[in-house]
Amino acid sequence: VTLAAFMAILDTTIVNVALPYIAGSLSVSNDQATYALTSYLVANGIVLTVSGWISDTIGRKRYFIVCIGMFTVCSFLCGIASSLGQLVIFRLMQGFFGGGLQPNQQSIILDTFEPAKRGAAFGVTAVATIVAPVLGPTLGGYITDQSTWRWIFFVYIPVGAFALVF
Repeated sequence: VTLAAFMAILDTTIVNVALPYIAGSLSVSNDQATYALTSYLVANGIVLTVSGWISDTIGRKRYFIVCIGMFTVCSFLCGIASSLGQLVIFRLMQGFFGGGLQPNQQSIILDTFEPAKRGAAFGVTAVATIVAPVLGPTLGGYITDQSTWRWIFFVYIPVGAFALVF
């Protein structure tokens, strides 16, 4: 469950360094390219506030699995976007599903571990939460430098598939 939350947290910062490349590739200004960042963060923030209710309504495990699967699908869609409008819409969707991953991950850990072992479990979670935003710009820069900005989204496909299976 921490791997799935790691993906969503990483996605908040991995796109930052690729914005000039996104702007150039989609023939938009750098300011317009920031909509790809903002759309994800806005959707993510909105869903964070209602994810508990959604989880209670459709079930925590079901909601978590849907979020992992759709986050992965939306990552693919972001990678194949051919215009800024498409990228912003797909990033909104990605943020919507990514926003459900972290709170559900914490709830699942709380339900899974007995009180004596929760500290260790949340310690692993804390490491992932701290490492992801720090790793994002470096990984995004490396991927963009070695390939194309589209791969900062495609990288989530095998990771998301792996998390979904487990």
